Formats: sequence, structure tokens, C-alpha cells
Amino acid sequence: MSFKWLETPAASLDATALAAAQTRQTQLTKPPGSLGYLEEIAIRLAGMQGTQQPELARVRIVVFAADHGIAEEGVSAFPQAVTGQMILNFSRGGAAISVLARHLGASLEVVDVGSVADGAAMPGVVVQKAASGTANFRRGPAMTETQLAAALQAGRDAVERALKDDAQLFIGGEMGIANTSSATALACALLGCSAAEIAGPGTGLDAAGVARKARIIDEALEVHRAALISPLEILRHVGGFEIAALAGSYIASAQAGLPVLVDGFIASAAALVALRLRPDTADWLFYGHASAEPGYIHLMQALNAKPLVDLGMRLGEGSGAAVALPILRLAAALHGQMATFGDAGVSEG
Repeated sequence: MSFKWLETPAASLDATALAAAQTRQTQLTKPPGSLGYLEEIAIRLAGMQGTQQPELARVRIVVFAADHGIAEEGVSAFPQAVTGQMILNFSRGGAAISVLARHLGASLEVVDVGSVADGAAMPGVVVQKAASGTANFRRGPAMTETQLAAALQAGRDAVERALKDDAQLFIGGEMGIANTSSATALACALLGCSAAEIAGPGTGLDAAGVARKARIIDEALEVHRAALISPLEILRHVGGFEIAALAGSYIASAQAGLPVLVDGFIASAAALVALRLRPDTADWLFYGHASAEPGYIHLMQALNAKPLVDLGMRLGEGSGAAVALPILRLAAALHGQMATFGDAGVSEG
């Protein structure tokens, strides 16, 4: 495997459809701008899909799962075994994202990209492991170049499967005990922040636990400081397999012209990696919800992004993005189905 595919540019939005959508918004039976951010969303969707009747009926949600060596440092409130247990819960349809996918009519796929569990024994789970968990990045690089390439490719492969099913939107979720530590380390390295500015409770650490987590991450970043010279090397040294898969899926989606709805803190850290690798990926990303993790605001500022909802969520799994999906669907419906002033015989202002 190689990283060559990352050099392919993202698809371009349809400039003609964008211009037509902007014009259409001025002709719909409403005061200009009265639908706020919904209008901007609709215009972008029209440009993405090249039509004035955008729709998001076919949505693919993919949860990437992996374990983290940094978990042995006690940075999570839950034991590492929970990763494998949650993969099984996903496969049985009992997780939050499973319920959300069913109610939204979205297809759900689970990809074991690096758990220590035996994913082959779980029905409905795609097993594409880069390895059985990353190494402890407090002591050395989290992964090898080969493992990183494999994890990125797992994200790309998931997008290709979604495209074969004619998906109109991609949502990436994640599961992995201690992955907020990896996401925090990534954010710190990419943004030049200290862990104290970014680290949060994750699965439920108290204040003392968060402080200890931040200290461990700062110590790890110091170990790797000389090697953190590029987005790929930062991802290799302190990232996680599921975070790499998410970054790969965002880039692959943008290359294929498939809109993406990004989840919370960990998914947004992956988005930042993706944009540092391929800045043109930004055109294809929407951001679903404002994570309650304290580092999230730093990521949004760096991404120049605005989340759709703020419900105080910090579950992961793609759950916040799934909750925000109806907003995108409604924006598309309003744009395509509202009458124009001319259609309705209503006087314009």
C-alpha cells in the first residue's frame, strides 16, 4: 500500500448549479435570507449534486473501530475491552448509532480497523485491521508507515462500498477506548496547543483524571517533537487507526464528489488531518454537532467551520452527525420544493 492516492484532487463543485441555486433562493416565496444557514446549506448541496433538486435519501454511516496502546496509561474511565464489546453491540443493533440509523433510514456499516478483539466472529462487521491496536505513543510511534497506509485505505474502501450502493451522503463514526487522547494529541500537534487547552473528560474522567491525561499527552508529544514534521507523520506517531480511516474516508469522499457530514471532536480532529493533507477536501464537509469536549472549539476555529446543532453530546459513533442529518434533508427539501414567487403568484418585495 502507498499514500499516492492522497495526491488526487477533490472533485469541484458544479459552478453552474451553485449560481442557479443562489438565484433560486432569491425567487422562493420568503424574504431573502429568512431561512438563514439553511439557505447556504441548500446552495452547497445543489453545487455538490449538480441539481436544483438535491436529496439525501441514501445515507451511509460507517463506524470505524480500533484500540489504542495509550489506554495502558489509564487515560480512559473505561477498560480497553469495551471497544470489542461495543463492536458486538453495533453488530447486534443495540448502540445509539444503530438506533439512529434505523430511524433515519440510513445504512450502517461497522469496520474493525484495529481492535484487539476477534471481529471475524461478529456478524455484519467488516474486518480490515491495520493491526490489533496501535502502540503506546507515550513510548514510541503509534503505528508504522505500512499500518498507517492500511488504515487510510480502510477509509477509502468504505467510501467505495458506499458509492457502489449509490450513497448520497457519508457519515463517519468511531469507537475506541482512549481515542480522545489520540485526537487530543493530534489537535495539539497540528494547532500548536498544549494538552491542557484541548484535553477533556472523554468517557467520563473527573478533573484530576483530565489533568493526568493532559500531562501524559504533553509528555508523549515531547517524545515525538522532532518527528512531528507533517500531517502524515503526526498521524503516524500519535494517531489511531480509526482516526486515520476517518481522514482517509473524508479525502476519498471529496475526491469522488460525495458530501460528508462530520461528527464531533474525534471526527473533527480527523477532518483537520484530512484538510492539512488535502485542503480542497473542505468543500465537501458539513459539520454535524458541537461536541461538549473542550478542545472542539479549537478545531472549529482551525477548520473555519460551523456545526449544525449543539445538544451537549460527546458520545461519538457518528451519533451527533446522525442527529443533525434531518437539518440537511430539510434544507434540500425547502430548496427543491418551495414555490417561487412566479409559481405561486405572490408579489415580490
